[in-house]
Amino acid sequence: MELAPYASDPAQSRGRRFFEFDAPTRTAYQRDRDRIVHSTAFRRLVYKTQVFLNHEGDLFRTRLTHSLEVAQLGRSVARSLRLNEDLVEAIALAHDLGHTPFGHAGQDALNACMQGYGGFEHNLQSLRVVDQLEACYPQFDGINLTFETREGILKHCSRANAEILEAREPDGVGRRFLAATQPSLEAQLCNLADEIAYNAHDIDDGVRSGLIAMEQMLEVTLFERHHHQALLDFPGLGAKQSQRRLLFETIRRMLSEQVYDLIAVSGVELAASQPSGPDDVRHSPPMLAFSAEMRSLSVQLKQFLFRNLYRHPQVVQTTDLAKQVVRELFASYLAAPQELPTNFGADSVADVQLLTTAQTHARVVADYIAGMTDRFAAREHKRLTGQRLFTQMAE
Repeated sequence: MELAPYASDPAQSRGRRFFEFDAPTRTAYQRDRDRIVHSTAFRRLVYKTQVFLNHEGDLFRTRLTHSLEVAQLGRSVARSLRLNEDLVEAIALAHDLGHTPFGHAGQDALNACMQGYGGFEHNLQSLRVVDQLEACYPQFDGINLTFETREGILKHCSRANAEILEAREPDGVGRRFLAATQPSLEAQLCNLADEIAYNAHDIDDGVRSGLIAMEQMLEVTLFERHHHQALLDFPGLGAKQSQRRLLFETIRRMLSEQVYDLIAVSGVELAASQPSGPDDVRHSPPMLAFSAEMRSLSVQLKQFLFRNLYRHPQVVQTTDLAKQVVRELFASYLAAPQELPTNFGADSVADVQLLTTAQTHARVVADYIAGMTDRFAAREHKRLTGQRLFTQMAE
């Protein structure tokens, strides 16, 4: 497929932080994707929480399955808009590499622990993973991805952290947060594909878990519309034994409508703006978007999920325990750095044995905790505190 003029061309990439010769059979973005897939951090995503903890069911989404769904949705839209599918896939697969164990609960707890030490941002942590924490190559830390992939990974960044990044890497990935410019269209697309994937799989997991009833979902206009049409098209789906098929068909149609809406609206905007290249994109307002109606429907769905799933008493009880695990792990490692692996820290901030500042010490601890899977965090917490808070989690 011929790329659009405004797509990211790997031949015109701004390159890597450390020079490497081109691969003979792969583009720069294909090489990025392959490095991400083979990374340790990517493998860990299979045991990191999305909404439900790892021990709560084998079929609930994890960070890994979520990342794969984002990549699939992103590639589908990229193909229609003639964007670079390989770059979209690389960004999608890497965007959650910095997420803590226990999902957003773990992230919130670690950020609270890091107040006074620079805070914790999972997008920035994903960048740290690919730039520093992965220890694969003899020539450099990290996996040395291209600027465009790194730019897409850093979806959000506080101004304070953007200034630190800019000081370390002038006119690098932190610059756009200071200059108020946009990332590539491929990065913009991944943000929207992430949102679509979240909405769909949280409905699926919420109903599968029994925390949300199918009847409750009919309060949501987007769901009710496709649920009603699916029953008209396939009356047999109303039978009790067909409820799983009915849910799947409803969600499938919701996904399709959101994807087609995004393609149609974005296609009109791109045709009207006619950006001549990626640099035009960076200095223009965002060009990929949903229609106003779809944005409103999406907001309604998010609000429903927040009230009925994310704030469900059973979920809150579990996330409170998760926050306790993270807080107590942080306190334990901060008080006794010898409990960290002896080689941890040398590839991130400084060797544990050579720590000279409280901030450096805390950052090493945060790096270590953020890299944990749910079950490893629970196991370490039991080792350090003697408490077993998640009694059903595998040892």
